[in-house]
Amino acid sequence: MKQLSRVQTAFLLTFLVILWGINWPLSKMALNYTPPLLFAGIRTVLGGLILLLFALPRLKKLRFKETWHFYFISAFFNIILFYGLQTLGLGYAPAGLFSAIVFVEPVLLGIFCWIWLGESMYGLKIIGLFLGFAGVAIISASGFTGDISAIGIILALGSAIGWGLGTVYVKKTGDRVDAIWMVTIQLLIGGIFLLGAGTGFESWSMIKWETPFIINLLFISTFVIAFGWLAFFTLVGSGEASKVGSFTFLIPLIAILCSSFLLHESITLNLVVGLLFIVVSIMFVNMKLKSKTIPDSSV
Repeated sequence: MKQLSRVQTAFLLTFLVILWGINWPLSKMALNYTPPLLFAGIRTVLGGLILLLFALPRLKKLRFKETWHFYFISAFFNIILFYGLQTLGLGYAPAGLFSAIVFVEPVLLGIFCWIWLGESMYGLKIIGLFLGFAGVAIISASGFTGDISAIGIILALGSAIGWGLGTVYVKKTGDRVDAIWMVTIQLLIGGIFLLGAGTGFESWSMIKWETPFIINLLFISTFVIAFGWLAFFTLVGSGEASKVGSFTFLIPLIAILCSSFLLHESITLNLVVGLLFIVVSIMFVNMKLKSKTIPDSSV
């Protein structure tokens, strides 16, 4: 893939961070019209179908008979666990707070890369990991006073763990599969599974196919999931993965600000202090990763 210009890089990074930030309050708003599992399945399948239009010209790179197991494992971590637990968890927590906990994922990624990819664990990274967990603890402390339930915290952490494991797996198998086909197939596989689970435990008749929900669904499926992942892999393919990782910390900040504006969610002192810890921790971890030129796909 050809190198992107600075203007193109800045545009795609801005697009990615803003869209993945606003996704959280929009998803919580959508849950007023639909059960969570069905919503998670519908939006990921739609996103996969849209992205399929970009993947089909690369059909020769699919090699499904040889690589099908990579897609299924990636779909389990990145879609079924990440999106599934995320959508369920938004029903138990404010969107901004929930996203702040989920976006400790780059910190968890440092631990997973150390365990499974043999990456070194050194001073700056250890400090960053400590600050990250401290931030989650500070944010979560308010959860036991009624603002957020314990199950909301557990689902948020489960979503972050699934995403982190999925990212490590994609890193480990990245040279064996085509990037665009990887995200397309994992969206379709994971989305179909979530639709099946939703059909078994929820009722399609509970979905209110009203105009606000349809617009919200189409926006998330098209821009957040399909074009968001396409922008991400465009940046990764042009050598910009480390920049994507270093800008990840802006996503929960945007989510919190958008949730405050759209959902009138309060911004508590615990949330601000905890988020500050997480921001600093992610910056510390990414600083060292960047200096060693190790790509980071933690978004």
